[in-house]
Amino acid sequence: MNRQRFTALLVAALLAISGALYLSTQRNLPRDPHGMALLPSLAGELNSLSALTVRKGAAAPVTVHKQGEQWTVAERADYPADVPKLKKLLLALSDAKIREEKTSNPDSYAVIGVEDPSTPGAGGTQIELTAQNGKHAVIVGKSAGEGTFIRRAGEKTSYIVDPAISVEAEPRYWIDARLLDIPTDKIQSVESKPASGAAYSVHRVPASQPKPTDNKPGNPGTAASAANPSTANPSTANPSAANPPPAEPSPAPAADKFVLDGVPNGRQAADSQTLAPSPAHFSNLTVEDVVPAGDIDFSKSSTVTVTLADGGVITFTGAVIGDKRWIKVAAPKDATLSAKANGRAFEMASYRYDGIFRPLELLLVPKPPPPPPSAKKPAAAPKP
Repeated sequence: MNRQRFTALLVAALLAISGALYLSTQRNLPRDPHGMALLPSLAGELNSLSALTVRKGAAAPVTVHKQGEQWTVAERADYPADVPKLKKLLLALSDAKIREEKTSNPDSYAVIGVEDPSTPGAGGTQIELTAQNGKHAVIVGKSAGEGTFIRRAGEKTSYIVDPAISVEAEPRYWIDARLLDIPTDKIQSVESKPASGAAYSVHRVPASQPKPTDNKPGNPGTAASAANPSTANPSTANPSAANPPPAEPSPAPAADKFVLDGVPNGRQAADSQTLAPSPAHFSNLTVEDVVPAGDIDFSKSSTVTVTLADGGVITFTGAVIGDKRWIKVAAPKDATLSAKANGRAFEMASYRYDGIFRPLELLLVPKPPPPPPSAKKPAAAPKP
């Protein structure tokens, strides 16, 4: 080997060693994660997600998973899930950017709520996402201003991320709370059979339509015009009649009325507005929770049957268990509602329940107050 070739090989070796040393040094330098995505690959996997599991403390995990084309809550017998809430969380995780790196010391995790979520009393909540290409898991901790403390499961470093991420760890918060919507103008009658007290029904009575003006021959107005030619053509009889006053607007159609059947003797039904079903009770009806119907004791129940204009019938069966209100719903002619309601019982807000299962007394004119007791006469003075 000649001297020139040896020198060239030596230079090449020195360059390779220098390059290796430089790359090694760069790998060991601290990297600023500011602005980096928390879960970089999640955005491209959103369409392939099949399950979301939420776990906090000693409570059982909540699993929202895809069954066919529908998202359901496993712990609620696969009742339909709140898809908008699910999408909001997934987009927040996909958009989350690291604002600041925080502690890597496990002893400090509990301070910011990113400790192991399986620990009893843990403040953090673990979210696990199952996608086609694998799983993502993060532990969501406490709020940090407009962001959230968070730690990727299996890693030591914690971060503050933006935007803020919040998640519920109870199954009831993941169900689709919308049960049904009955427009009150479609309700024809409501029949109530309470567990205790008198039964009754309220039904709609169509308003009488105003009679149209009769301009046919024989109408007194027409006859008067014929008998008095001066009024037959107002423009010739009276110059000022060339510009007649504007016609009066047609009267607004009268509203339907509701009538109460089953008024007790000696009592009087309330006015139609009081008898009418309220939109606050039947429209956009939402529920608080859902369980298998067999879990609730409906042996002492009230029933309300609503008949609609199209002939549909919806029956509500209600029971009060402790401080909770539960209903079952039957709708034989509504396949969509039946699919959601069959075999299930729903917890609902008290004011909604009380509005559907109204006692008869609320539909009657209140009884007059009892007369005040008559003033007692002063005792007669004893005779001497």
